[in-house]
This record gives sequence, C-alpha cells and structure tokens, in this order.
Amino acid sequence: MKTELEQKDIEAIVQRMVEVFKPILVDLVNSHQPRNDELMNTEELAQYLKVKKSWIYEKIYKKEIPFQKAGRFLLFKKKDIDLWLKNPYAPSLNISKSYKG
Repeated sequence: MKTELEQKDIEAIVQRMVEVFKPILVDLVNSHQPRNDELMNTEELAQYLKVKKSWIYEKIYKKEIPFQKAGRFLLFKKKDIDLWLKNPYAPSLNISKSYKG
C-alpha cells in the first residue's frame, strides 16, 4: 500500500518534528558546552587537570595556581584555571582572594 502526501502535509509533519526535537537538541548542545563560570573543588580540579590532589595543594601552598577561599573551602574558577593553563607564569593572576558570591 502506497500513500502519497501533499506538500502541506509534509511541511506540517516536519514542523511538528522540529517542535518536538528542538528542546532536546538545545539541551544536548548546552550540556556539551564548557561552563567557564563553573566553580570546582580540589577533587574536581584534580580530575579536570588529571593530576593528584597533592600536586594541587603544593601549587596552592606556593601560590602558583589561582584559587579562592570560601571559609575553609578551596574553590577554583574554571575560567581562571583555563587562563592559568595558557600561561602559568602570568604575574597578573590574583592568586588568592575570597569568594564573594
């Protein structure tokens, strides 16, 4: 059995498919985009850099890596870490500052 569709029927089907799949595709694209405003803790940073936590603590002690303190917690902004990775010797990095929000 062969069924023929008119052009307006095809366009309606395509439009409906776009409506259904657009939110799914947008979520998929956004989930794979890096979030530069993301904050990481020491463990997450170690996973991100593929290093041991002890290496990160050494860099913190020597103030060689950008970090923030929020109380007793060490936090790392992904965008600061990415910038630091491009030039770890940049004197313009404000290494230790308190997180304010």
